[in-house]
Amino acid sequence: MRADRLVSLVLLLRQRGRLSAATLARELEVSTRTVLRDIEALSVAGVPVYAERGRHGGFALLPGFQTELTGLTHDEALALLIAGSRRGAQAFGLGSALASAMLKVVDALPESHRDTAAGVAERLLIDPETDLLSRRVIAEEVPDAIVAEVRRAVFAGHKLRIHYVATGQKPRWRTVDPIGLVTVRDQGYLLATRSGEDRTYRLSRIRAAEELDEPAQRPDRIDLDRAWKDRGTRFRTGGDQVAVLVRVHPARRVELLDTALAVLSEEADEDGWLQLEVTFQDPRHAEWALWQLATSAEALAPPWLRESLHDRATAIAARYEASD
Repeated sequence: MRADRLVSLVLLLRQRGRLSAATLARELEVSTRTVLRDIEALSVAGVPVYAERGRHGGFALLPGFQTELTGLTHDEALALLIAGSRRGAQAFGLGSALASAMLKVVDALPESHRDTAAGVAERLLIDPETDLLSRRVIAEEVPDAIVAEVRRAVFAGHKLRIHYVATGQKPRWRTVDPIGLVTVRDQGYLLATRSGEDRTYRLSRIRAAEELDEPAQRPDRIDLDRAWKDRGTRFRTGGDQVAVLVRVHPARRVELLDTALAVLSEEADEDGWLQLEVTFQDPRHAEWALWQLATSAEALAPPWLRESLHDRATAIAARYEASD
């Protein structure tokens, strides 16, 4: 345990420069007395750590000191950092071990890539803790080349051109300012802005992508979890996109999910049907999608959608009613 803490101490000093004993104690979750003992142990072991006195003093390593942790490529380290952003470590009491491991991962990168890797977690969100339930949907397959191009634009902060297929429309090119990537139950989404307006794009509907050289118009820092929750709230409360509560037969579930923009919640009814809250592009899209499912689905809310589907079914029945 102490050996791991000593490694973490060295990595903190390498990556952040001079730090006070109090700061090191806070980062390592130990007492300042323990930090001082660890500093002494490092000196005895030949690690060139020294103390600077004064108001802004602290501990530092001699310039040029290198650890032996190497071997990770930039993409490998990114993958580990993304995995490390998940909440499981905290849930199982491994938060401090994860923090130590992430320091080692960042330290393994070339210096020119450290800032990119260290800040990547705020642009990626995996299975956010919204009102989503534990049921899984079928994983969507997106070509690696498209995902890589989108990811590069997100990380680099560049504008992105996407050839996107919205439901009921022909594919067309859009230029967007990418903010971040979200994966919810094996479905990927690009959060972006377009002409200053929030947009959410499903990755499986992107047919081609091209990173542009022009800088994206977006904030330097982003709370992606909050942004995702805010957009989910807007799905429920209005705007062009609409949220629909629907009952669907399990055999038609995939068909419904394939046309919906996002799944906000899902649970099983007592009769074996599924009850889902999903979002559609607009009211016309919602009506069209549920009409395709005929009697295999029932819109529970909002009321206007039930009325619209009822009126359409009544008109069709009247048209085909047998004449006297």
